[in-house]
Amino acid sequence: MSPKTKTAKESLTITTKMVLPNDTNTHDNLFGGQLLAWMDVAASISAHRHCKRVVVTASVNNVAFNFPIPHSSIVTLESKVSRAFSTSMEVFIDVFVEDYVSGKRTKCNEAIYTFVAVDQNGGPIDVPKLIPETEEEIARYDGALRRKQLSLILAGKMKPADATELKKLFLGE
Repeated sequence: MSPKTKTAKESLTITTKMVLPNDTNTHDNLFGGQLLAWMDVAASISAHRHCKRVVVTASVNNVAFNFPIPHSSIVTLESKVSRAFSTSMEVFIDVFVEDYVSGKRTKCNEAIYTFVAVDQNGGPIDVPKLIPETEEEIARYDGALRRKQLSLILAGKMKPADATELKKLFLGE
């Protein structure tokens, strides 16, 4: 029996935090490790919402610390599944800082995590397929296969000649 399909918006998780003194480094900015932990929790909730199973973090594929986040900032993390493979899910997390006066949100960081759904014995289990709807969701969905193929090549689990999406990107095939 194949799992049903779901949309990315069904996995949307929004978390808001305030950067407190114990979250900061000697420059009075949010510790990168604290932000990684917040992102991991938000992303794991998104992955769980997608498959309704226990999920484990398989990898942190990309993290961009584009701007420092100062003490007392209001930080909002938005995560949702960008693509589902057979037993794994890629989750994209966008991080925003809110201006205290205007309320304007500015994107300051982002990350891509991969989770695997597991059964009661810790073995991988199938997850629902994902149907992207918005332009951004479609772009992230398409990019996920390229990222997965590159990761498999770097891990020695795929031959570059078999990376169909990467060949299309680089060779126009």
